[in-house]
Amino acid sequence: MKFRSKIVDVVCLQHFTRVVSTISKLTKTCTLRLTTSNLYFILCDKVANGGVSMWCELSQGNFFDEFQLEGVSPDANEIYLKLAPENLSRALKTANNAKSLKIKLTKKHCPCITLAVELPSLTTSSRVVTHDIPVDVIPRKFWNDFQEPAVPDFDVSINLPSLKIMKNLVDRMKNISNFIVLEANRNGEMNLKIETDLVSVATHFKNLENPPWDGDESQGPSQDRHPETMAEARIDIRKLQQFLAGQQVNPCKAVCNIVSGRIVHFILLHEDVSLQYFIPAVA
Repeated sequence: MKFRSKIVDVVCLQHFTRVVSTISKLTKTCTLRLTTSNLYFILCDKVANGGVSMWCELSQGNFFDEFQLEGVSPDANEIYLKLAPENLSRALKTANNAKSLKIKLTKKHCPCITLAVELPSLTTSSRVVTHDIPVDVIPRKFWNDFQEPAVPDFDVSINLPSLKIMKNLVDRMKNISNFIVLEANRNGEMNLKIETDLVSVATHFKNLENPPWDGDESQGPSQDRHPETMAEARIDIRKLQQFLAGQQVNPCKAVCNIVSGRIVHFILLHEDVSLQYFIPAVA
């Protein structure tokens, strides 16, 4: 089992750093799945038990100049590692102005992801800073626990307004209540609402787009729902705030799918990164 890679392009390195920083703000631990074509950051908390889930997919060819992988066996050319993304994020911040970054799987006192950061030098000799990040290698028998979550049969799908505006609103609302109601319809309308015994607060968005789903009824919203009928889910406001606060990916498109009373599913799309985030509804 071997893994080694290298990033030389400074723009790719900065972009990769932002992605990892986003992941580190969403979860304390996650699974890093390595394949010959993609990298995946996976969090599979049981939504039924109130936990969030995350699936972030990166195309390695858009980030790495070199990428070599030998998985656990020829018929399973993949590697699954459990790690703390905050450790990886801190190490990458030292590579902000690096000439190159090498990442490889090593065996020190325990399995590690080792980052070798080549820094600019005023002399002919190069300066290399090395970080060893402990990881747990996940046995193949557990790999089925880390499959891509299915897109739920949602009631409404809607493009989100500015994530920065949403973050500012949610930051203020969290001081009023621990829960927020997110509702939307197929008429391009979305509301953020808080209701307590003392106060009711609502923010309304209009003229948002409802994205098409290529005519695939198995992945599209229910067609028997009236366009003006709201689908809503009451969720933990701290989990929504955590999701909005961590965003450094600058997505080209941000979509919210709502299954009434059950779950809110966010999809952030960039040219070479996709991030899915699931927040369960609470009673």
